[in-house]
Amino acid sequence: MAGSPNIALVQMAPALGDVERNLHAHLAWLSRPEVEEADLVVFPELSLTGYLLQDLVAEVARPVRTGGLLAPLVAESLRRDIVVGMVEQSDDFLFYNVAVYLSGGEIRHVHRKVYLPTYGMFDEGRYFAAGRSFDVVPTRFGKLGLLLCEDAWHLSSSYLLSLQGAHALVVLSGSPGRGWAGGGPVASVQTWERVGQVLSQFLTVYWVYVNRVGYEDGLAFAGGSYVADPFGNLLLDGAENREALYTVRTPFAALRRARTLTPLLRDEKPHLVLDHLRRLTRGRP
Repeated sequence: MAGSPNIALVQMAPALGDVERNLHAHLAWLSRPEVEEADLVVFPELSLTGYLLQDLVAEVARPVRTGGLLAPLVAESLRRDIVVGMVEQSDDFLFYNVAVYLSGGEIRHVHRKVYLPTYGMFDEGRYFAAGRSFDVVPTRFGKLGLLLCEDAWHLSSSYLLSLQGAHALVVLSGSPGRGWAGGGPVASVQTWERVGQVLSQFLTVYWVYVNRVGYEDGLAFAGGSYVADPFGNLLLDGAENREALYTVRTPFAALRRARTLTPLLRDEKPHLVLDHLRRLTRGRP
């Protein structure tokens, strides 16, 4: 990462299935004075569509291209980089839950969610196709890795991005609040913070987590967006259950210091991991 990029986290409540309304909401957030000095603005998972789409998936899906739905946001990316969530319609008419990275008036990267939770209250595997890769995004302020919610719960996701030189992992989330006993913090928010703090320290990366808020079909989304530095310290501990905009600086000096004091990535042995995986998967479909 170069210098101290200023990252804005938009903890918003998208409207379920109303793409035009959500687009206008994005533009309104981007016009706020706090965003003026931001180098990167990050919105939550499926920020342009809402989360519990089910049979609406095909209706809200769009090709990822510079025209159409994304055109106003692509234009905004001439001023600052932007990450948004949406449903992509592929050329072969598959639907993906994606995070789209916009920069300099272009679509620079599309991450298709790899791990689709289909258990408990979640049913993504029924409606979405699964992505098949984790790739870093080269930016003017360093290499970023994009993750979508459940992706972050699988160790291999963050590990693969860190091996490609990621300086920061950016997690777009649509996580409902669970474990609220009244008066205290939401248990799921605390759990998410522990995940980011541990992985940021183990991988010596910045961890930027942006979760949505609002209600859909009886589910309450918890918010609790946060940023952890490469030592696992929280630079931001966002509020729960309300819309908010946060800005955080992520200085290069902290990243350099962490990797100098604990050169874990330098000493990592990916070939050893690969050898073990080959043995473990031999004979499996």
